[in-house]
Parts: sequence; C-alpha cells; structure tokens
Amino acid sequence: MQIILLEKVVNVGVLGDIVKVKDGYARNFLIPQGKAKRATEKNINDLAGRRAELEKAANDKLAVQVALGEKLNGVELKMAQKAGVDGRLFGSVSNIDIAEALRAQGYEITKAMVQMPTGPIKAIGESTVKLQLHTDVTSEIKVVIIAEKD
Repeated sequence: MQIILLEKVVNVGVLGDIVKVKDGYARNFLIPQGKAKRATEKNINDLAGRRAELEKAANDKLAVQVALGEKLNGVELKMAQKAGVDGRLFGSVSNIDIAEALRAQGYEITKAMVQMPTGPIKAIGESTVKLQLHTDVTSEIKVVIIAEKD
C-alpha cells in the first residue's frame, strides 16, 4: 500500500515521504496512530499545503522530548521490592513499573518508551535502562533495586 508519512517512522521514512509498506502495517498501525495517510491525489495535495505546519509540530515535539531527555540523563531511580535472602526478587521489575515510578516523580513517560533488551530486572542491584523518548532522542537512567524492609 502506498502511504504518505505524517511524521518520522523508524526504518520507514521521514515526514512527507511517499513509501510502500505492507497493507496490514498501514491499516492496523500507521494510519490509526496518525503517522500516515493513504497516498491519494487529494492527500498528496493536502500535504503540500500543510507541510510547514506538520514540520513545525514535529520540531516542537522533538524540542520537548530533547528537554525531557536532558532532565532524565543521570537520574537514579530507587525502587524497593520484596526479595529473598539470595538477592533474587519475588517477581520482577518491568518497563511498566519503571514508567509508573518515573510518572510518580513528574516525568511524562509511557511504558513503550522504556526499553529493557535483557528483559525485566529479577535481582537486587543497579541496572541501566534506556529510554527511547523520540525516534531521535534516547536517554539512560540508573535503576537501583533494594530489598523491601518488612
């Protein structure tokens, strides 16, 4: 399916590109998320008129995420979890837990922004977690898991 991108999409293209993607990817993800439109003559002409407006909105969004990334760099997040005597957690700390803890501190983070390539944290100690705030903005935080006192 031919689509027009309304914002930068990783491994697909940038704003204004007319690209061909699989039908399901376009119908089920890109179009409902507002990241793309079908590449019809009407939509191509509309994009030509709105291109400056869309670029300004994309730049504003990028500026907000860059500022958030600078605030988050070097943040140390301490979390208390129940653990056994050997240091293993009863359960684990996932991207949802980290996103909720950051939101409680006042940062606008969603669970999709928290990337944990090695999976959830399952032991007491320090871990570095990567935050993908925007397609061009990443930040790293330190998550310290301590044993919960009963």
